[in-house]
Amino acid sequence: MLEPALRFTAVTGHAAARRGRPVLDGVSLAVGAGECVGLAGVNGAGKTTLIKCLLDFVPLDGGSIAIFGVDHRRPAARAPLAYLPERFLPPAYMTGGEFLRYTLALHGQRRDDASCAGMLDTLQLEPAALKRSVRQYSKGMTQKLGLAACLLLDKPLYVLDEPASGLDPHARALFKAALRRRGDAGSAVLMTSHALADIDETCDRIAILHDGAVRFDGSPAACRARYGTDTLETAFLRAIGASAMGLPS
Repeated sequence: MLEPALRFTAVTGHAAARRGRPVLDGVSLAVGAGECVGLAGVNGAGKTTLIKCLLDFVPLDGGSIAIFGVDHRRPAARAPLAYLPERFLPPAYMTGGEFLRYTLALHGQRRDDASCAGMLDTLQLEPAALKRSVRQYSKGMTQKLGLAACLLLDKPLYVLDEPASGLDPHARALFKAALRRRGDAGSAVLMTSHALADIDETCDRIAILHDGAVRFDGSPAACRARYGTDTLETAFLRAIGASAMGLPS
């Protein structure tokens, strides 16, 4: 049996615990090759903390994380992984082109002009922008640069934290199409998003994280069916018990 690209098993983390409760309280989740999984949750649910644990920025208090069957704490385990943080801030002194070359070099890959031009076209980032300092970029342009650098890496696993943040509707659509092509090529994707429509349109599965635990893990269609609604937003609210907080159910 093939190992999944990514497996969280009963992960517990007490970093920045609130009200005496762990931020992560026994999280189990797997992402298979060629699969795109969307991790959804309210602010403070633990999504970014889970990713920080994966990257070994935050130590585990319990459980385990494996990347293609290898313990995540081993530096070599993270070699197959490309990561885009939620607050992507490239070095301001670099041009866009320098940043792309730098990122590829860090991963032992050389820049291919045709692939780079195709990715820029996909994300609607003008080639002329690569000659400019990134300090001159808008938020949307900066996000496009980060996505281009990440997706140009030939990796079997992509971890993206709010990847569509700052993108206009056209760029979001193009990004989602590029992400689906990665999945079709066999790469696994774990992405967080507050935009449930993006998860619905892009992801094979949605995992709803709330109060440190996974409340639902399955396809968007199964999530709607489970909670008896036609919309993923209402299903999400019901999954986290939002009606108890005075929100629509």
